[in-house]
Amino acid sequence: MNAERDLSPLTPGVVRALTDKLYEKRKVAALEIEKLVREFVAQNNTSQIKHVIQILSQEFALSQHPHSRKGGLIGLAACSIALGKDSGLYLKELIEPVLTCFNDADSRLRYYACEALYNIVKVARGSVLPHFNVLFDGLSKLAADPDPNVKSGSELLDRLLKDIVTESNQFDLVGFIPLLRERIYSNNQYARQFIISWILVLESVPDINLLDYLPEILDGLFQILGDNSKEIRKMCEVALGEFLKEIKKNPSSVKFAEMANILVIHCQAADDLIQLTAMSWMREFIQLAGRVMLPYSSGILTAVLPCLSYDDRKKNIKEVANVCNQSLMKLVIPEDDEIDEAKPSMTIPAETTSEESLSKPEAVTTGESQLPHHWRNELDVAALNQPLFFPCSCERIQVTLNLDGIVQVLDYHLSDTSIGMMTRIAVLKWLYHLYIKTPRKMFRHTDSLFPILLRTLSDESDEVILKDLELLAEIASSPAGQTEEGHGPSDGSDVRPGPVELHVPARAGQLSSSSTKGLECSPSTPTMNSYFYKFMINLLKRFSSERKLLETRGAFIIRQLCLLLNAENIFHSMADILLREEDLKFASTMVHTLNTILLTSSELFQLRNQLKDLKTPESRNLFCCLYRSWCHNPVTTVSLCFLTQNYKHAYDLIQKFGDLEVTVDFLTEVDKLVQLIECPIFTYLRLQLLDVKNNPYLIKALYGLLMLLPQSSAFQLLSHRLQCVPNPELMQTTDNTKPSTSFKRTAASNIDYTELLQHFEKVQNKHLEARHQRAGRAEQLDRRVVL
Repeated sequence: MNAERDLSPLTPGVVRALTDKLYEKRKVAALEIEKLVREFVAQNNTSQIKHVIQILSQEFALSQHPHSRKGGLIGLAACSIALGKDSGLYLKELIEPVLTCFNDADSRLRYYACEALYNIVKVARGSVLPHFNVLFDGLSKLAADPDPNVKSGSELLDRLLKDIVTESNQFDLVGFIPLLRERIYSNNQYARQFIISWILVLESVPDINLLDYLPEILDGLFQILGDNSKEIRKMCEVALGEFLKEIKKNPSSVKFAEMANILVIHCQAADDLIQLTAMSWMREFIQLAGRVMLPYSSGILTAVLPCLSYDDRKKNIKEVANVCNQSLMKLVIPEDDEIDEAKPSMTIPAETTSEESLSKPEAVTTGESQLPHHWRNELDVAALNQPLFFPCSCERIQVTLNLDGIVQVLDYHLSDTSIGMMTRIAVLKWLYHLYIKTPRKMFRHTDSLFPILLRTLSDESDEVILKDLELLAEIASSPAGQTEEGHGPSDGSDVRPGPVELHVPARAGQLSSSSTKGLECSPSTPTMNSYFYKFMINLLKRFSSERKLLETRGAFIIRQLCLLLNAENIFHSMADILLREEDLKFASTMVHTLNTILLTSSELFQLRNQLKDLKTPESRNLFCCLYRSWCHNPVTTVSLCFLTQNYKHAYDLIQKFGDLEVTVDFLTEVDKLVQLIECPIFTYLRLQLLDVKNNPYLIKALYGLLMLLPQSSAFQLLSHRLQCVPNPELMQTTDNTKPSTSFKRTAASNIDYTELLQHFEKVQNKHLEARHQRAGRAEQLDRRVVL
């Protein structure tokens, strides 16, 4: 500035005034510059105009002297005012030095820079839009300025710029989005407020379609939603609400797939507002986009399932999550079970960029990145409540139900003991739904799911156990479990090892045969698949290893299974398995449990009637099967004979009791049997006591029980009952045409009772030997303790 010739056409007086510390003098100099530039404009002297701007920029605005910088800023503003509508030709030269001053350490100078830019923008109006990004960048920094005056000045400039953008139809949204995406992750409250205010403005402009670029900024918006400031959270909530309204109005133009994983992440946020908002968006996405969301099912379930166990403090989130869960479940249809390689792919129309977005749906989902090709499925558009159609493009994409990922997520949540009850119920409902809709594909996962489903039977909640039993019953009875694709009954060796090994004895291999003599000995019973026998084996193993489960829930589980499956098959298979049981004490306990259920449960009324008369070959076959296992417990064997009206054999068994070791437990069971005889189930037996002539062995059997009992309350009860038996001579009538009970039993004459009695003795000898071995081990242990 020492060489005055270098600053021409500015006069020395103007130069001195521009560098003066007093604002008034700088203002006078600015008026002189404005006058000078107006003359150049009138002369169309563009070179001189550029020269003046260059001097003000280089020698003043970018000077190291603070007063010179202030003079340069007011001088540049004066140039812009003088240029008027022509200022657009020189905007780059006018704006850049002013924006540089935004970073000045002096707050007063930053304020002057803001004021200068305001005047430049006010004059240029729409001409500044090509420079919008640099202006926005500078303003975003001033929005977070610590000086209140600077912040106030930036707000005025911000409002002016918003007015210009709102009025214009030439805004370059494509060029602006990268900057917005970068700035939206700012942690400064004022910067966030600034960003949200601009998003609201752009969203309100009809000519600007910000919805197309929502995937670019959605994650940042959810980050801002967690701000500590209530005002900012409210602003962000409003912005997201506006976007959601727009999505509902124009679902065909929404890139659902590109935003799915963003929502999955924020549905798991610790902040309640973020989680509720993201979950509400997810609900709308599933309902609007339909099966387009299927590739993200595992991620959605990862986010949604834990919310289902929330308490009343998060009731809103829980309710929305429940709707998401139900809506997603409805998207799975039977067509998803078709073998993909055997048919052409079914596709749906999609938006232009969806194919690219769907190529990476597993970014945050669980274990989906290794999705095998053969799991890919078709899409049945007819399954949607509202067909999803995108008129903007004819491009096609394939929608995939990633069953691997879904099952992995469900397995994880069912295995996690910290997960709440409602989540476990939802998981079991999902698995049941998948077995109903896609049984063939689900049976590929059955061996890995089976152990955890068995462990779930030990759950504390009855409702969880009920759902678990429904699922296990479906697995055991589904025709898909018997196909070659699933693990058939002959491939027990291929079963994956787990906490509970799935082992099918040789007998189970007969199940698929038309000449089955195992479980399917009765043609009247429905055919079960190979997993039915596996289930029975492992259920009994579970009871054996966890006696508390048998005591507290055993009867409940078996009764429910009798409702869900065929009761005859269940008892037939369990009796068959228990016949081979090596733990004789458990076998005896289990037989006692099964017998109590058989005699007392209303669910087994039909089975009791079937056994009561033994009219059919199937019922006699069932009796023999039960009898052989019931021999593990002498008293239950007698009760089975009473049920089936085999009174002579019951008497023969009681005669053998004299050779058995009579223990307190044994007498307790006899006591319970006496009590049971007085129950409504044995009404027919008590009535048969009137027919003394035709039922001598019934009376003998009851007297046999009486002789076994010590003189207890049960003794008195049975004694009083037998005292009521009438004198046979008094009961004689002249009508001898009435068919006798013995005639009714001739139908069962093909049962080899001698062989059954021998089997009973053989089993009881084994029990006696086992008890002596246990007693011997206990005695040795006591001796060691004494020594």
